[in-house]
Amino acid sequence: MRIFDPHIHMTSRTTDDYRRMHAAGVRAVVEPSFWLGQPRTNVGSFCDYFDALLGWEPFRASQYGIAHHATIGLNPKEANDPRCREVLEVLPRYLAKDRVVAVGELGYDSMTPEEDDVFAAQLALAVEHELPALVHTPHRDKLAGTRRTLDVVRESGLAAGAVLVDHLNEMTVDVVAESGCWMGFSVYPDTKMDEHRMVEILRRHGLERMIVNSAADWGNSDPLKTVRVAEAMLDAGYTADDVDR
Repeated sequence: MRIFDPHIHMTSRTTDDYRRMHAAGVRAVVEPSFWLGQPRTNVGSFCDYFDALLGWEPFRASQYGIAHHATIGLNPKEANDPRCREVLEVLPRYLAKDRVVAVGELGYDSMTPEEDDVFAAQLALAVEHELPALVHTPHRDKLAGTRRTLDVVRESGLAAGAVLVDHLNEMTVDVVAESGCWMGFSVYPDTKMDEHRMVEILRRHGLERMIVNSAADWGNSDPLKTVRVAEAMLDAGYTADDVDR
């Protein structure tokens, strides 16, 4: 079984995780740039982080037989810090790199005016660089935040088919399904989806434009959750081809 995890923060994980992932069938990952837990205070910190995502981390992954790509952007939490706004000025040089497959993760955390500005600016960069966008939906007031997210995406002119709206659940899947955007689900202990709820969503909504990820990071998370979803799908009667899709 071949597994692709399209949203996992391997910078936060150990080499043991890479070994376990490869043994379980994971052969490729995408690592979105994100909030590291400790706020950054200047653009240089972001540049060092982006350089590591595009240099050191792909090398580390390759040692365990896993292809590594990244999405690059100013995450919504740090979009509220004026000291980080200069990151928008350096993004174009990173978005031109071969291993960058999308702009992100971008979107909303607390749905502030600052987040509005940074979200719109990065969607414009996605249009300019002809890249998809990986969009983070807020953890609080989730349905309203997802609706607002879709409004901003529509206003940007970026095609819905080039947008992955992530961290969805039973409450938000319908509005994103209607939008034409790709639907992302993070299978993450305690705070997001689990594999059994995920299979139920697949039963109700089908497999089209569905993306499943682990979002594993520095928190209580599991880099094998994409594998667990695949196993749960097979147990529920889905075929190996269904899982590959």
